[in-house]
Amino acid sequence: MAKEIERKFLMDLTHWPRDTEGTPYRQGYLSVTEKGIVRVRIKGDIATLTVKSSGTGLSRDEFEYEIPIDDAEALINLCQNDIIEKTRYKIMAKGKLWDVDEFHGKNSGLWLAEVELELEDESVTLPKWAIQEVTDDEKYYNAFLSKHPFLTWYNE
Repeated sequence: MAKEIERKFLMDLTHWPRDTEGTPYRQGYLSVTEKGIVRVRIKGDIATLTVKSSGTGLSRDEFEYEIPIDDAEALINLCQNDIIEKTRYKIMAKGKLWDVDEFHGKNSGLWLAEVELELEDESVTLPKWAIQEVTDDEKYYNAFLSKHPFLTWYNE
């Protein structure tokens, strides 16, 4: 079992280096409960099945297993709610590797930056493009976005 410790931030795209290459991601949720989630994800030519404990905040339990792409495609067809489509960019900034997600489809216009930490109290120097922390806001978690897409927020 691994412990995932991460912080999430909204972005200021005026400071984002546009020449970064990304990887396409598709992911969906087979189960979303108050105890946790079961996610299937296809990133490029790699597929994973992941179980995460629930909650917002910095730290959650995570179990992740690589699965065949064909199995992942079949599982995505069984997912609840909408499929999340995004491009993930990996970028080194201020001594940390950041994951930056550009969302597509019903979540178009949303960009989020995440940084994984070794310790919950580890300090992070933010790059210019990471502007507002949203780690404790559930609406910026992919499981929530699959049920309540970003483009519908102002219509709800």
